[in-house]
Amino acid sequence: MRKILAIIGICALLMSCGEKKEEKKEGGFEMNRTKKEVKAETETEAVPVDLNNKGVGPITSVEFAAEVDTELAAAGEAKFKAVCTACHMANQRMIGPALAGIYERRSPEWVMNMILNPDVMIKEDPIAIALLKEYNNAIMLNQNFTEEEARAVAEYLRTL
Repeated sequence: MRKILAIIGICALLMSCGEKKEEKKEGGFEMNRTKKEVKAETETEAVPVDLNNKGVGPITSVEFAAEVDTELAAAGEAKFKAVCTACHMANQRMIGPALAGIYERRSPEWVMNMILNPDVMIKEDPIAIALLKEYNNAIMLNQNFTEEEARAVAEYLRTL
């Protein structure tokens, strides 16, 4: 009998301690969240166009011929499709930026240095740092291209 009274007493105590009066509001539904300000896409800091920046790496000068070297571009296209399409498309943003018209925004030296030396570029080059921020800190991995492979990809990018 004492056990039953003790259990009833404990239950009564728990029920009285946890009791809170809720005021029901008319309308039935209330949501209370803190408003977060989100920048519109047009308000985000734009990555600057800079054709004078050569980047950080072994490439200091690239001269493109007036005409695209189709054989070199074909080799670059094969390498691009094998390695780069996981993150880049010609006309659509993905994990990385769209690459069509890249030479209207970046110098050939910068492009090749980014291909050859992305780990140093994202630490030291202001444009690479801005791109890293714009693309949610998605790091471009070093694919260990040779200079010849990077030059072939650079030639292919001219065709986009």
